[in-house]
Amino acid sequence: MTDFNALIEADKGQPARTIRILDGNIFEDWLKDQPDSIRSIVTAYKFVANPESYLILPVLTAKDKSEAEQGDFTVVAGVADHKKLDPWALAKLGGKLPEGKYRLDGASAKGALFGWLIPQHEFDQYKELPDKQGPSVLLVKDEISQIDEAVRQAEATALVRDMVNIPAADMGPDKIEDIVTKLGSKHSAELNITRGDVLEKNFPMIHGVGKAAMRDHAPRLIELKWGKADHPKIALVGKGVCFDSGGLSMKSPAGMLLMKKDMGGAAHAIALAKMVMEAKLPVRLHLLVPAVENAIDGRALRPGDILNSRKGLTVEIGNTDAEGRLVLGDALTLAGEEEPELIIDFATLTGAARVALGPDLPALFSNDDDVAAGLIQGGEAEDDPLWRMPLWSRYEGGLNSTIADTNNVASGSFAGCITAALFLQKFVSDDTAWVHFDTYAWRPTSKAGRPKGGEALGLRASWNYLKARYSA
Repeated sequence: MTDFNALIEADKGQPARTIRILDGNIFEDWLKDQPDSIRSIVTAYKFVANPESYLILPVLTAKDKSEAEQGDFTVVAGVADHKKLDPWALAKLGGKLPEGKYRLDGASAKGALFGWLIPQHEFDQYKELPDKQGPSVLLVKDEISQIDEAVRQAEATALVRDMVNIPAADMGPDKIEDIVTKLGSKHSAELNITRGDVLEKNFPMIHGVGKAAMRDHAPRLIELKWGKADHPKIALVGKGVCFDSGGLSMKSPAGMLLMKKDMGGAAHAIALAKMVMEAKLPVRLHLLVPAVENAIDGRALRPGDILNSRKGLTVEIGNTDAEGRLVLGDALTLAGEEEPELIIDFATLTGAARVALGPDLPALFSNDDDVAAGLIQGGEAEDDPLWRMPLWSRYEGGLNSTIADTNNVASGSFAGCITAALFLQKFVSDDTAWVHFDTYAWRPTSKAGRPKGGEALGLRASWNYLKARYSA
């Protein structure tokens, strides 16, 4: 893991290059004050201080000793608003500028430290990256109190990205268990693992999905509990389908290509739990990760089979490729038995959510308007946007079964992410505030600080909300 703490330092006047922050409102005035040679360079490169643009310029005199000692150049960078930097304002700079130390001129880094840090993390587990440079270090003065928070967010985001990027052969249920075990040990948390055929009695849906991979990738329910018993109870649940072949309702080769990321919900829940424990939020935390592989062998779940559930509902299997909602159903039931005041689940659940909202925007479902509003506000503050979708009860009839209490899929193809959420709602108590994120956990194209691959979507929004709700 990248040492994010080494990428920000307190500014004590040490030698550093200057980054001049500009936006469209002040660019022309700045340019007028520059010597002819600098104006010529700026014009030649067509730099006009657009957001996410920057230009390296020579230092013409040694008047600024700190710049001269660091290599005789300075940086001008364009942002949307130089008075208030957004979380991604510095993402084009972190990790792109040459190794060395930098300080901002013309803006405070407050609110933008995360964007400086996260681009400097690269996934290199399986490939030596060419031309990998040393760290770019930002010096800060009035943002000292924000360093820990920025590092916490960067570490959690990097954890999600790495877990999702690692192929299924190296990120099976046992590996997820290992990650949670190490995290729990670090924070003196309680850990409980229920694995293999033992699941069949109390968690029959988790067992039903995972039993086809029993020999090599045994299913398990991973639980972590942390915090004082008298603190408010919250539960975080993450879908941990480590690879999804679709089961007997098999996906196409193209449909399977990214299914290593089907444990992205688990990665989000684990990363959020990590943030909660590191910040020592005054809560009683319950993390639940049903970790399985949806595989095919003689024990595989069949279309038409009927599963019992921990809730007591019987479920007809209309499609074995709708397995995530099954494992989540048993985990949500257990989470509710602890009577928490809030349950948040994360899942890469439906393609329908991606058709509706695209890859960047997680679908948020909730039975509590105030919680939903708080999460959306948290997303706006962190530039980690969410979009609320309806738990439209009139679609619930599509889940009806003639021989069981419910089917795991709706009879039609419309509103797939809504009917999936309605299925999950069956396993949540009406008097418990509940949030369901249908997230993609993947970025198909690169943006500044956001490379193609595994991605945390909705994580920082959720953290902002929990921090505001529970900070002492």
